[in-house]
Amino acid sequence: MFENLTDKLSKTLRNLRGVGKLSEDNISDALGEVRKALLSADVHFKTAREFVEEVKVACLGQDVLKSVSPGQQVVKIINDELVKLLGEGTTALKEDRPLRVLMVGLHGAGKTTTSAKLAKRMAKNGRTPMLIACDVYRPAAIDQLEFLAKQENFSCYLDRENKDVPSIARAGWEVSKKNGSDVIIFDTAGRLQIDDDLVSELEALKREVDPHEILLVADAALGQEAVNVAKTFHERLNLTGIVLTKVDGDARGGAALSMKKVTGAPIKFMGMGEKIDEFEVFYPDRLASRILGMGDVVSLVEKAQENMDEEESMRMAEKMLKAEFDFEDFLSQMKQMKKMGSMGSIAKMLPGMGNVKVGDKEEASLGRNEAIILSMTKEERRLPRILAGSRRKRIAEGSGVQIKDVNQLIKQFSQMQKMMKKMKGGKMKKLMSSFGGSDGMPDMSGMDPKDLAKLAKQFK
Repeated sequence: MFENLTDKLSKTLRNLRGVGKLSEDNISDALGEVRKALLSADVHFKTAREFVEEVKVACLGQDVLKSVSPGQQVVKIINDELVKLLGEGTTALKEDRPLRVLMVGLHGAGKTTTSAKLAKRMAKNGRTPMLIACDVYRPAAIDQLEFLAKQENFSCYLDRENKDVPSIARAGWEVSKKNGSDVIIFDTAGRLQIDDDLVSELEALKREVDPHEILLVADAALGQEAVNVAKTFHERLNLTGIVLTKVDGDARGGAALSMKKVTGAPIKFMGMGEKIDEFEVFYPDRLASRILGMGDVVSLVEKAQENMDEEESMRMAEKMLKAEFDFEDFLSQMKQMKKMGSMGSIAKMLPGMGNVKVGDKEEASLGRNEAIILSMTKEERRLPRILAGSRRKRIAEGSGVQIKDVNQLIKQFSQMQKMMKKMKGGKMKKLMSSFGGSDGMPDMSGMDPKDLAKLAKQFK
C-alpha cells in the first residue's frame, strides 16, 4: 500500500546523506519533497502540512549527534513523527466481557468480511465470538455473514423477516447471553454516500446495545475522502477505533495517515487480503518502519510463530546442521513459507528490502520450483544424486517446465548442500552452541551487539 510513499521518502532521505550540517535551507528543501510525497499518497493536505511543520521544528530544535549523520537523524525524527501521526500507545480492544463491538462504514468497505475476521482473531485469543446480522438492505449480506460463521463455527444470529435493526440487535444480544458468547459483533449496513438516515439508524442502534467499541471499517483506497467520511462518523457516533481494509491492494495509503489525525481514534486493525485469517493488529511504530523502508522484523517473527510448525522447523534446522537436508525437506519448508503470505509481503518486513520489488516473476519462480519437486518421486527427493538425464527429462515434462529449469534448481540445491557440508560439525555448530542455544540452536534473546557482529564475521 505504501510502496509509492516509501520510494519517494527513501529517495528524499538519501539526498540528505553526506550533508555535514543540518540547516533551515537543506531541511526545508528535503521536507518540501516529503510534503509532495505525502500529497501524492493521498494524505489530506492539512495533515501533510502539519506533519511537515512538526518535523521541521523537531529537526531544527535538535543538535546532531556526533555518532549519527544528519540524514540518519532526520530519518529518526520522521519515524518518530510518523508514529505520532499514526497513533501512539495501545491499539488493543477493551477487555470487557461480554465485549460488544459495532462495525460501521460505507458500502463496499468490507464490513461483513471484517466482522468475521475480527471474530476469528478474538477466537484465537480464547474468546467466544458471536456475529449478529444487522444489515437488512444488502440482499447477500445476511447470507454472507451466515456462511462465514458456519465456515469458522461461530455463533450467528439473523432474522430475515425483521427490518427493525435495533430490535434485531437486541434480540441477538439476548441470545448471546444464553449461549455464553463473550464477544458480540454487530455487522451493520453501509451506503454509497453518507446520508442522515444511515447515521440516524446507527445512532439508534448505538443507544439500544451500548457498544464498548465502535469501529469504522474504511477502504484504504479512500484517499482524501477518508477525512470527510471519518469526520462524519466520528461526530455522530464517537468512534473508538478504525479498521483499514484492502491494505494489500494498490491504495496509496493516505487514508491511514489522515483518519487518525482527524478523529483521534486509533487504527486498530488492518485487513491484509481476502482470506479470513489475513487480518493484523495495527502497530503504529511497525508501520512507520515499513513506510521508511526499515522493515518490520517483529511482525515477521510473529507471523512465523503463528504459521510455522516449531517442531518441524527445529527438525529441519538439525538436518541442515548435519548436512542431511534433501528435496523432501525443501518442499516442506516451501509449504510452511507459503502460509506466511506472498514473497513480496515477507520481503517488505525485512530491513533494507522496502525498495526491493518482489512481484509476479519471483512468485512464479517459487511455484515453478515447487512443481518440479512435486514431479519427483520420493526416492528422487531424498537422493538427489540419482537425478540423471532421463529422470530430469521426465520431471520437466511432468511439471510443465523446460529441462534447463530442472537443471538450474538441482544446481542451486547442490551448491546449498555443499555449503552445509562445509559447515557440518564445524564453525557453524560451534558458533551456535557458543550462544547457549538448546539442541545446537542459538538463543538470540538479549544478545549483545558485539555477539551479533561476531556472528556476522563468521559468515563473511
